[in-house]
Amino acid sequence: MRRSCAVATSSSPARRCAIYTRKSTTMGLEQEFNSLDAQREACEAYICSQAGAGWAALADRYDDGGFTGANIERPAFQRLLADVDAGNVDVVVVYKIDRVSRSLLDFTTVMNRLNKAGVGFVSVTQNFSTTDATGRLTLNLLATFAEFEREQIGERTRDKMAAARRRGKWTGGPVPLGYQVRDKKLLVDELEAVLVHEVFDLYLEQRSVLRVVEILRERGRATKRHLAASGRTREARPWGKGDVLRILKNAIYAGFMPYGSERHEGEHEAIVGRRTFEVVQDLLASAGGTKGRRYRNPDYLLAGLLYCAHCGSALTAASTNKGGREYRYYRSVRRDKEGRAACPTRPVSAPVIEDFVAARLRDAIAEEELAADLVTSVCARIGSRREDLEVERKRLPGEIAALDATEVEAGWVAQCLSEFERVWDVLTSENRGRLLRAVIERVDYESASGEVRVTLADLSGAALEEMSA
Repeated sequence: MRRSCAVATSSSPARRCAIYTRKSTTMGLEQEFNSLDAQREACEAYICSQAGAGWAALADRYDDGGFTGANIERPAFQRLLADVDAGNVDVVVVYKIDRVSRSLLDFTTVMNRLNKAGVGFVSVTQNFSTTDATGRLTLNLLATFAEFEREQIGERTRDKMAAARRRGKWTGGPVPLGYQVRDKKLLVDELEAVLVHEVFDLYLEQRSVLRVVEILRERGRATKRHLAASGRTREARPWGKGDVLRILKNAIYAGFMPYGSERHEGEHEAIVGRRTFEVVQDLLASAGGTKGRRYRNPDYLLAGLLYCAHCGSALTAASTNKGGREYRYYRSVRRDKEGRAACPTRPVSAPVIEDFVAARLRDAIAEEELAADLVTSVCARIGSRREDLEVERKRLPGEIAALDATEVEAGWVAQCLSEFERVWDVLTSENRGRLLRAVIERVDYESASGEVRVTLADLSGAALEEMSA
């Protein structure tokens, strides 16, 4: 039976009391007298007991049914805070503190907001208010325990989910392409499963995630359309590299139920065979371990020099292993990033093009006085600069030392060029690359015609100085 008591209006001089109620689930809210009604009745009884102090309940109801206390993003609660800020409330009355929030941070934020507005706070079943120091201390303690309870609930929920996953059960989340959920179980969607098979088959055929993306886009395929529990929709879109990798790496398709780094036998039906899945994982791991090596590996003599004549992008070093043997090659950076349509240049064998460039350098040495030109040009440049720096020798010893090193480097390069036929075959890979970068500005490779253009440096000494620095 409800108590009859004075009701305040926004223009009344009484202490206007706003009653806030909350329930985490919607279960039972359809009943004539539910949990929210019970909370409100208890709060009204308390307000009636304070009628002598001028307390009166506001007619407006602030009820949140089916909203968690983990955050304060609740419609009725936000409306209450807006009324507090507008000066329409003098006291907020709740059944228990955790009806406001189970988060200590959120609760403290709300209390600061109420205090700033000069609004009191009362929890009727815990018999205290914020009008005295003892009440404020108790509020903080109770809020701490409320947050502790929430963390325990979270831990129990995670443990329950982990146990369910270990038994192979689906525990929710975005439904993978190829499946639908019915009665909390994953069931194969035959139409979408065809697309999953297509992704795996294409990767086994092409051995390239980027090529799979290109083919799926060419065929007009789209990703799965997701409808979240909140009602928000993520529309289908053209495939990207990340989308393909998520399909290829998802153990659910092989009949497993993953949990962290663990895999457990799933209740659901597999879409791809486990042997196929493991082969794909091996290929992905292998591809991830053979990315291009640039400059740091001395075996790649043309690193930093070789460019695609078609698109102008650099050709970067890469390698692969077959039958226990390493195969070195250079590949287009643009093709790797944007696909074959952006650059048609296919990978070119590193030893083949390196030998070709060395042969062209050998021809140039036979036809031109490269060694003499190099020494003359560098020495003239160094002599001019040395005169300027000698005056500042005490202040700039480092620059003069660098010039000395450059002069030594130029001498070494000139000697190698003058005795190219004798020394090339005995030079280490590191020194071969060092020599090529000293006398060659760039190498352009045209894959369609097989043409290789070698541009010699102007022998100004800039490249030598950069190398010696």
